[in-house]
This record gives sequence, structure tokens and C-alpha cells, in this order.
Amino acid sequence: MSPLITVTTLASWLGENALCILDATALLPGETSNPDEAFLKAHIPGSLRFDIDFFSDPESTQPHTIPSATRFGQLFGALGISRSTRVVFYDQGNTASACRGWWLARLFGHDQVFVLDGGLPAWQRDNQPVEQGSAATPTAQPYACHTRFARVKGLGDMLDIVSGARQPILDARSAARFYGNVPEPRPGLASGHMPGAINLPYKTLLAENGQFLPPGRIRDILLEAGVPAHTPAVTTCGSGMTAAVLSVGLALAGFDEGALYDGSWAEWGATPGAPVTKGS
Repeated sequence: MSPLITVTTLASWLGENALCILDATALLPGETSNPDEAFLKAHIPGSLRFDIDFFSDPESTQPHTIPSATRFGQLFGALGISRSTRVVFYDQGNTASACRGWWLARLFGHDQVFVLDGGLPAWQRDNQPVEQGSAATPTAQPYACHTRFARVKGLGDMLDIVSGARQPILDARSAARFYGNVPEPRPGLASGHMPGAINLPYKTLLAENGQFLPPGRIRDILLEAGVPAHTPAVTTCGSGMTAAVLSVGLALAGFDEGALYDGSWAEWGATPGAPVTKGS
């Protein structure tokens, strides 16, 4: 099952009972808009806000790391979602936010989950209707998580992988950040990359309009980058957001979804003794 749906498909689903549409917009470094205000100005009819920082571990010192299964289930259920609900994530234009929402839902065992290809910009380019104002209050549903622990990696896992080279590591950051040519946008972090990692900037998998490239082209890009087709990869980035774009890309291309390093460079680059490579 493809992780993506088109504007036409989502438009045909509007009004269905077992459907929840979520605007998961969160800011990437350098972005300055206000996602909540933008939602009030225009959102897909019937959609709700999915605040990624709210769906995070409130006790973590790292940005938007995964919550406990109990917290996720309570918050997901509060949006009116049951295990039979079809869930569609979109965002207001950076693609990564919706993909992070998709990955979180997949991690906690939700199968009927999709990313709207191109997000709200694609929806509006197709002259589809939008709503303004606050979202309706959903009726909460009980939600039981079935966590897929193999889909997430922690610091200890990554130290083992780097030392043993058992899994390919795909880094979604820009080449300049990957090679340590520019400072990290978050202060106090080392510059560079994990030894043995493959640089695959997330925008490599996207067209200029923010939509994903065709699956066959993404597969070619992955193979050309040296990503093995049958060995599950680990995706990483600055804080676990744009890495999810690579996770969606892997699924689109028919590769194993692999895992995502949740702490990403925000954790690795701040960890004393964690090995760092600069340059090519």
C-alpha cells in the first residue's frame, strides 16, 4: 500500500465517517510562519491540527522525540481516531511535517495512514475547497497502540550500528551540514556526520512543487546513492523530521521502511565521544 494519496483521492473521501485529516505542520530550522494561525486562515474541510511537539515526550531534552505509547494513544484517540480510522496527514508546505506524522502513526501500529502528496499547496492548486476558523471538537475514541519497536533507533543502537556497519544510515540533511562545511542551526552541536553515513538530502526525493518524485525515480536515486534494496536502512537528520521524508521515500520505492533515529543530530552532535566525520 502506497504511503501517498493524491488530491483527487482525498477529495473523493471527504465526508466519510471513518476518516480523520490532520494538519501536522511544524517548523523546520529557518521557517518563521505560525502554523496555528495559518490553519485558521485555510485548512482542508474537516481537518484537525496535529501538533508534533504535543505528540512528543514532554520530559525529553531533545526536540519532539517520540512520546510513550500511552501518551500517543490518549492524544490520538482524543482526535476521534480509532484503529479502524483512515488517517491522512498533510502540512502547509514543507512535506517533512506530514511525513513525521505518518511515521509516528506507523510506529505506534496504525496501518490505514497516508500522506497527502504535495500537502495544502497541492490541494489549493487544484482549486479544492478550504475552510477557515477553528476546527470542530472531535468525539474522543479509545486507542490502543501496537508499537513497532524495530521502526525506531536510539543513541545506543546507533553507536552499535556505526561501530559494526550493520545497517546503512541515510542522512537527510543538506550536503553542507553533512560534510561540516557550515555550523548546525541548533547551537552547541558538532558539525559533520556519523561515520559511514550516506548523504541523501530529503529534497532530492521531491519535485519543485513539493510532491514526491515517481516511485521508480526514487528507487533509482536510492540505488545510485548506494542504498541496498534488501537491507533495512536507518534514516536520520537534524531532529527526526526530514528523516521521515526518506522513510516515506523508501516505502514508495518498494524498499523496507527501515527505522528512524529519533534523536538524530540534535542528540548525536551533542553527545560527548560520539564519533563524527567531516568532509567527504
